[in-house]
Amino acid sequence: MARIAPRRKKTHSDPPAAAGRPIWSGSLRLALVTVQVQLFSAIKTGARLSFHQIDQTSGKRIRYEKVAPGVGVVDAKRIAKGYEISKGHYILLSDEELDSVKIEARRTIDLVQFVDHCEIDPIYFDKPYYVLPDGDLAAEGYTVLRDALRRSGKMGLGQFVMRGHEYIAALKPCGDGLMLETLRFADEVRAAAPLFADIGEDKSDPELLDLAQELIKRKSGKFNIDTFHDHYTESLRDLIESKAKTGKPIAVDEAEPDKQSSNVIDLVGALKRSLAEKTAAAAPANDPAPKAPASKARAKTAAKPKPARRRAG
Repeated sequence: MARIAPRRKKTHSDPPAAAGRPIWSGSLRLALVTVQVQLFSAIKTGARLSFHQIDQTSGKRIRYEKVAPGVGVVDAKRIAKGYEISKGHYILLSDEELDSVKIEARRTIDLVQFVDHCEIDPIYFDKPYYVLPDGDLAAEGYTVLRDALRRSGKMGLGQFVMRGHEYIAALKPCGDGLMLETLRFADEVRAAAPLFADIGEDKSDPELLDLAQELIKRKSGKFNIDTFHDHYTESLRDLIESKAKTGKPIAVDEAEPDKQSSNVIDLVGALKRSLAEKTAAAAPANDPAPKAPASKARAKTAAKPKPARRRAG
């Protein structure tokens, strides 16, 4: 008789199946307290529809290649990163030079400051992530940190490195867990004052102001995100489903482009350009018009009548 293995008890080290793979793992540190955590994206990337471009004649996917004008397709090994310092002038940086300035990928978020939620302008918030405890030993410290933030009404701020970039982190309670939101740095946000400079500070008409306030009061209520819908995406889905039922989908060739044929086309173009350059270089610079071929010159000479000889007297 086959022996059935007992079902393993789920632990805090096992993230929910719907969470997928963590984007980042490390630790939160508050003074001497360290909690191991994992970050999971709070945003679904596939909620909106995206399209591919198809050649209707051949039924092939449109591909994009890296092409240099007058050169053609460029091999990836020849491509360098360049920063434009003035119009048309670039500083090229190698991968080794870029690696030399990469910051250390620290796996710790030190919570160095705590602020009220309303202190940070919403324009600075960038992307949200769910924070989960990583392992059973992290569970107690995780809940203590969550409850302390919830009771204080504060957000914890720190910095960390993820995928080669440094971020500001804002940590706050979220339901039964924690949420981390990355913040934009100051130099990433445009100042509003110059854009609003021409609007002025004229006082509103009191009667119109009272009417606007009354309309706001009538339409005020508790926020519910489910009352808002992406009508365009919903209509687009309906259109696609309708066409899928009534029409026949075309078979698209997903094959990668033939690099050999591309190289042949580039070679022919290069030979033509080379031949044109050699022809231009062979012609004298001060010659106003090209000389007639030698065969034509001989033909003209033969056709010209010779002068009659004078007889001796």
